[in-house]
Amino acid sequence: MDLFDAVPDAHPAREHIAEGAVLLRGHATPLEGDLLAALREIVAQAPFRRMQTPGGHQMSVAMTNCGAVGWVTDRTGYRYDRADPETGHDWPAMPPSFARLAGEAAAAGGFPDFAPDACLINRYEPGARMSLHQDRDEQDFAAPIVSVSLGLPAIFLFGGLKRSDKPARYRLAHGDVVVWGGPSRLVFHGVAPLADGEHRLTGRQRINLTFRKAR
Repeated sequence: MDLFDAVPDAHPAREHIAEGAVLLRGHATPLEGDLLAALREIVAQAPFRRMQTPGGHQMSVAMTNCGAVGWVTDRTGYRYDRADPETGHDWPAMPPSFARLAGEAAAAGGFPDFAPDACLINRYEPGARMSLHQDRDEQDFAAPIVSVSLGLPAIFLFGGLKRSDKPARYRLAHGDVVVWGGPSRLVFHGVAPLADGEHRLTGRQRINLTFRKAR
């Protein structure tokens, strides 16, 4: 079997984690070969980079985007932009395998007809983390968020509508997908520092695909 061949899983587990939020265990695994092949093409056009926050800090997570718009951060703020600020070119188009996975996962989570126009791609290396935050740079919050984990496992932090709410902790493995929307759309969430390890497909890293309807 080729390294990137899909491993079928016809019945991934579905875990309810909050009102409007589900964890779909192994949902992305059957598409792993297509996803990673498409990712290589995206990164060839728009390489990973560690962006700067408005406060001047460099993020520990490296990022890139695909889709009609991409999420960026710099000293001027957080925003969506049609162009990659490093090249001035449009972000790579969203691959069909990405859009298919996002739509099917959203439907499995109770949100039919999800059509994302943005996919933020995060690369976590050992020690990288994502502090608790809300996804609120989109024009409206009617559409859900779909988050796909590939590679090394990570501890996902899923909190409440206040930053001070203590988050629940979920171990996300390769192929797991989290979908949240409705009452959970603006929950604070993040990722604990990534533990070191080696994954058969991605090596010493975790890739996270976050699909959103930005506009």
